[in-house]
Amino acid sequence: MENETDVFDFYIVAFSKVLCQKFSLFPIFLFLYLICLLWNILIIVIIFIDLHFQKPMYFFLRNLSFVDVLYSSVALPKLMDIIITGNNRIPFTACLTQMYFFNSFACTEIWLLTMMSYDRYVAICFPLHYMFLMQKRKCVLLVSGCWIFGFSNSLVVTIFVSRLSFCRSRHIKQIFCDVKTLTKISCGDIYEFQTMILVQALVGLCPFLLILMSYSKILANILGLSSIGQRKKTFSTCTSHLTILLIFFGTLLCMYVIPPSDSSEELDQVFSIIYLGVMPTLNPLIYSLRNEEVKTAISNFLFSNIGHKRCK
Repeated sequence: MENETDVFDFYIVAFSKVLCQKFSLFPIFLFLYLICLLWNILIIVIIFIDLHFQKPMYFFLRNLSFVDVLYSSVALPKLMDIIITGNNRIPFTACLTQMYFFNSFACTEIWLLTMMSYDRYVAICFPLHYMFLMQKRKCVLLVSGCWIFGFSNSLVVTIFVSRLSFCRSRHIKQIFCDVKTLTKISCGDIYEFQTMILVQALVGLCPFLLILMSYSKILANILGLSSIGQRKKTFSTCTSHLTILLIFFGTLLCMYVIPPSDSSEELDQVFSIIYLGVMPTLNPLIYSLRNEEVKTAISNFLFSNIGHKRCK
């Protein structure tokens, strides 16, 4: 069958059942996006300029905040433009581009969270050798690997999607161009694509298993401590990361693993908002609220700048 993807555009029809309330959604998305930008950029700046944060954990956190800004920016500005202008058309090439970058940043974030699990494992299980095992060169290589794998993996997915035929519908019932939604409206033989998705699922198990291994060893180490106070103090060093992991993977499972139902499209849109708008905003908040060093640095940065302006 001839591929029809180059003869028509797609139409993003998210929240089609609440058309009258679309304009009321705009300030919500705008607020989430602005908070996401402000908090993540604040975290990036503070970690970059404060000498106290020149540690491996904060190097990973800086990259995590950067990824959060990027993958939130892939979809939310376009969605807000659709709400304001009413023009929900998106060319096929632009749709694939959006999907490619979203998948790239999402995959990069998964591996960054995995590397952060490894960092916590080394810090708790090998505290005396931490700075040696997590040297700056090694951290740079680990983070570079996350970015390279994320973009390479997404390229494979995008190539397979570009070869699909889309003759069922032009309407994307999602807030952005998503692999799952595009598969629903494709037609023809998708055996190769389904095989690729299966391989992707198996590859996706790797970071999940590595995280489980890291935290199982962390838990075993914590339980081996004699003092309850030591256990609490040691566990508190990884509560922020663990909280983000639970929310992040919980949302992903809800988006891509829950079986289809009559309300699955609406649920996918809700989980997408959580994933694209709420999660990137929560990540820096969780780290800043649960980490005394970060809270102190933010307070000093903000109040020192305010005091400096008043002096002028």
